[in-house]
Amino acid sequence: MSVNVLFAAQSDAWPEYEAPLRREIAVVGIKAHLNTDIPADQVDYIVYAPNSDLQDFAPYTRAKAVLNLWAGVEAIVGNPTLHLPLARMVDPALTQGMIEWVTGHILRLHLGMDAHITAAPGTWEPVPPPLAFDTRVTILGLGELGAACATALATFGFDVAGWSRTPKVIDGITCFSGSDGLEAALERSDFCVLLLPST
Repeated sequence: MSVNVLFAAQSDAWPEYEAPLRREIAVVGIKAHLNTDIPADQVDYIVYAPNSDLQDFAPYTRAKAVLNLWAGVEAIVGNPTLHLPLARMVDPALTQGMIEWVTGHILRLHLGMDAHITAAPGTWEPVPPPLAFDTRVTILGLGELGAACATALATFGFDVAGWSRTPKVIDGITCFSGSDGLEAALERSDFCVLLLPST
């Protein structure tokens, strides 16, 4: 039996995603009709990008789930017409990319790299660099991405804390939670990284 999978994203994304999606669907042995134009009452699954023109899920009465293309679901989770289960993407590359982005910027700020990059050519200020263990970083949001970034920064020697709505335990990370914990987490921060969804 074949399933109908609607790819719902900006039209310029289809050429980028079509071949990988077809390949991965075939790898797991699913027979699927994958397309960008399937009548709503014939759609079994929706592969969805937040920049999609699709905003009304009510006509998709046969659909079993919406598969979000990225980890962030804030653009869809509040949609009042969403009556289907919503699955967000979990991909090691997304986590690795976020670790690199956050670590790169914390190191840039911690080491004052902007002053060196924008200095007049041939000018060098011999200022001793700070050490990571003297710098306190707080991650707001200890989901999968936040926890991974906190752990990565701790391996550099930073004094890392994190905050989440509910209590978490992460080796080597001071964890705060709730409204009282938020104030305490912010008070101890030299740098603060915001990894909270807007949900």
